[in-house]
Amino acid sequence: MSFFGGLLNRFSTYAPTSAPMEYPDTRTEDEWRAILSPEQFRILRRKGTEAAFTGEYDKHKPTSGVYHCAGCNAPLYKAEHKFTSGCGWPAYFDCIPGAVTRHEDRSFGMTRTEIVCSNCGGHLGHVFKGEGYPTPTDERHCVNSISLKFSNKKGEGK
Repeated sequence: MSFFGGLLNRFSTYAPTSAPMEYPDTRTEDEWRAILSPEQFRILRRKGTEAAFTGEYDKHKPTSGVYHCAGCNAPLYKAEHKFTSGCGWPAYFDCIPGAVTRHEDRSFGMTRTEIVCSNCGGHLGHVFKGEGYPTPTDERHCVNSISLKFSNKKGEGK
């Protein structure tokens, strides 16, 4: 692991720099703690990052199905959006329309685009543009596996 990658994993929680956004799912911090594991809470509610190449969905490549928010169960990504990037986290070139909200993230002395669930505000990861992957959008949604749960039921996430 690179020096920077080690720091990012070690200090992977940061405080928001602006007023919190409002989302349809308005559960309290105590309610989130009651339904999420400590690691899910750290990542989804405290904007943490799981270690690269450790997540359940990094190499998961179904032909159909939907990835949902692990916090509120909102549909986020279709299986067809997923691609292999080699970055160590699940990568998607697009999301279900309206499912993901983008915010500027100025943590760790850099500017990135954070992505969160549009229903509950749960931290998913970051989106990167212009990396040259052969995808329709030239975007990579780099998502923490622990922020997701997969369903292979048909008809979800339309």
